[in-house]
Amino acid sequence: MKLFFVRHGKDDENYRGGWSSLGLVPEGVEQAKQLASYLGEKKDEFGIKKILSSDLPRAKETADILAMELGMPVVTDERLREADNGELAGMPNAEALEKYPGLFWSTLKPDECYPGGESPMQFFSRIKSWFEAFLNMCREGEGNVLVVTHGGVINVVYHLVKGMEWSNAKKSVPVGNCSVHVLEVGRMEIREQRIDFL
Repeated sequence: MKLFFVRHGKDDENYRGGWSSLGLVPEGVEQAKQLASYLGEKKDEFGIKKILSSDLPRAKETADILAMELGMPVVTDERLREADNGELAGMPNAEALEKYPGLFWSTLKPDECYPGGESPMQFFSRIKSWFEAFLNMCREGEGNVLVVTHGGVINVVYHLVKGMEWSNAKKSVPVGNCSVHVLEVGRMEIREQRIDFL
């Protein structure tokens, strides 16, 4: 069985992400459409039977575009959200720099929460808990699953699969917009599937 993890299309980099309610920019919509076309062409090869998505707009919008091509519904799960950045969610970067100078994901201590949000370790624990439960469900054999989520979530999955120590202080796995990362559950191996058009 395979799990296809996809990061959402491009959103507006002038705003803080996290639990932002902002959707995709036109380039992000186009990325999602191109990926949808690719997945449609490889439909038989990939054998995707289910689509899961974060319920945040940028991920759900991406998932809806892919789902339209693949002809199946999207099941949302709030546990697949990016880290909860509380009061900074969707805030313009300039305003965030003024109100919270020096406050970034990478500067938080492991147990330090964003104002009104979660800490890095709370985020890691949320994704780890979801992933372990999800793997148990997948082993019951429902077919291959496409999971549309966020860069931070995919990074945690890489660390869990490869047995690496995770830290919010650095991103050790590059995760581009609409990139595809394939996890072979039986062998517990994960790799990026290179997509030529992105």
